[in-house]
Amino acid sequence: MKLIDLHTHSTASDGVLTPALVARAAAEAGLAAVALTDHDTTEGLAEFLSAAQPGGPELVPGVELSVARPGGGSIHLLGLWVDPGEPRLEKGLERVQQARRERNPKMVARLREMGVEIAMEEVEAAAGGGQVGRPHFAQVLVDKGVVHNLGEAFGRYLKRGAPAYVEKQRLEPGEAMALIRGAGGVTVLAHPGLLELHPLVLEKLVAGLKDLGLMGIEAYYSEHKPSQERQLLGLAARLGLAVSGGSDFHGANKPGIRLGAGQGTLRVPAALLAGLKQARDTLAR
Repeated sequence: MKLIDLHTHSTASDGVLTPALVARAAAEAGLAAVALTDHDTTEGLAEFLSAAQPGGPELVPGVELSVARPGGGSIHLLGLWVDPGEPRLEKGLERVQQARRERNPKMVARLREMGVEIAMEEVEAAAGGGQVGRPHFAQVLVDKGVVHNLGEAFGRYLKRGAPAYVEKQRLEPGEAMALIRGAGGVTVLAHPGLLELHPLVLEKLVAGLKDLGLMGIEAYYSEHKPSQERQLLGLAARLGLAVSGGSDFHGANKPGIRLGAGQGTLRVPAALLAGLKQARDTLAR
């Protein structure tokens, strides 16, 4: 069975491989298709697409947006086959990136108030010129010996509710989906199993998102249990949504998550591409 991975990250956000190396790694893994879906940015897509090779995997330009969840909290939306040069999408992403830039110094300040000697320049260096995110804060904390590993950094300091966490401005779901669809992209709810909602509550949420423009759901995901996978496949069928799947590969920033294989058992069938492309093609009509 041919496999795909439609959820990966590069150095353009918080992954460790360059966009071109993500494409190369997908070819080495024998994948039929791979999507680059960096957080709130399309900056890596030109390099990613330029790495296409005859006979290699199909390269899908994408993005992952952090979006306000109706009723509180947040959800993540993937946009697959987005046009990275579409002006409205780029303008929306610039607003989100500015919010990130304003948030990061606040997190530095909170850590310093807790007695952690850290400077914004160190976090920017950890990002290597890419977009700064919490994994870069975590890496600096590990490098300084404040914590033993990335998981401890998030648990003690950086996860939502932890002392150094600062909430960030998010797009509303309708706006985010309009930006993705306006750029020719398929809107997919990322890793819904991580929301840890009762099935009936999740179905109500997804149905509401469909009314706002949701086109697909990520049923196959590295951290989804088999029971969640079955539940989400049924949900997609009931609501008429396309099915997607991906590893959420970041490289060493997410230890144990392998490209195309997740934690070793992920299998995203290439047959799913047909349904996702059918959804994409409806936007062009």
